[in-house]
Amino acid sequence: MGSSNENSAFGNVKNPLDPTKVPGGSSGGAAASVAAGIVHTALGSDTGGSIRQPASFTGTIGFKPTYGRISRYGLIAFASSFDQIGPFAHTVEDTAAVYTAMAGHDPKDSTTSRKPVEPVTLAPPGKLRIGYYREGLERPGMDPEVVAHLQAHIDRLKADGHTVEPLDVPLLEHQVPTYYILATAEASSNLARFDGIRFGHRSAVAKGVDETYRLSRSEGFGPEVKRRILLGTFVLSAGYYDAYYGQAQRVRRIIRDHTLAAFQRFDLILSPTCPSTAFGHGAITDPIAMYLQDIFTVQANLAGTPAISLPTGTHSNGLPFGIQLTAAPFAEAKLLAAAKHLF
Repeated sequence: MGSSNENSAFGNVKNPLDPTKVPGGSSGGAAASVAAGIVHTALGSDTGGSIRQPASFTGTIGFKPTYGRISRYGLIAFASSFDQIGPFAHTVEDTAAVYTAMAGHDPKDSTTSRKPVEPVTLAPPGKLRIGYYREGLERPGMDPEVVAHLQAHIDRLKADGHTVEPLDVPLLEHQVPTYYILATAEASSNLARFDGIRFGHRSAVAKGVDETYRLSRSEGFGPEVKRRILLGTFVLSAGYYDAYYGQAQRVRRIIRDHTLAAFQRFDLILSPTCPSTAFGHGAITDPIAMYLQDIFTVQANLAGTPAISLPTGTHSNGLPFGIQLTAAPFAEAKLLAAAKHLF
């Protein structure tokens, strides 16, 4: 879990473009494998940006389809109403090929959609209506080069004949807190099964049932996972359920409604994938600051929409930028075609 890949039981994953930097997370290992040329493509799971953020940090393409478009059967669930499988690749063609091979209903996953999968032709999409979140670009903590890079692409798209207009962000400052309340609540439930009795690590030194439960989970979970389990258990507790979990569910509905309404006006939404390029190992120690790395990615998970991160340039520090395109639910064919022809 987390946006840096510093929480693995196997040690930190290093960014192949600069080993002193993180590859992003949580699917940073898959992103690093593709970026290093170890594999042609790889799969990740995207709960709040865990495919797209590592793609941005490693200069690869990271694609999160619509929630329910690809089966989650076989995935260890983190947050079941957010998790979605998707590919990393170097080209849109490879991304589309992997997506096409996986998309569709699976009787082993009741959350997969029965909606027919639209063929991905990657044909030129014509002139598009594109919205962008101006408010997000003006928030504190944005790297000025990230903002300038996006603005340059906005100007280019306008010059190419596309309609590009600013769009109000639905509850921008509430998106990350809403995501972390709901995702940690689901994680605390999903990870309860890993108790050393039937699933997960079992402590070799435990004596008795109580110690087996306590030591197996203490030894088997790292600090970030423990933090999220504790937070999720807290927001689900009797005294705080309505104040936190119930309220977050209501905010999620508002965000989804605003997002779907935006796609009545626009074909795509354009944003940076991340507020900065890859940061150094150990550079961010404040959990809240780490969570804010997801400021542009969590909306697609809250709303269940497809989104893709594309490498579109290089910062003065030598590291890649990622630009994110988001489309309406089940508009993967349009999104992938736009990704191929716009960038």
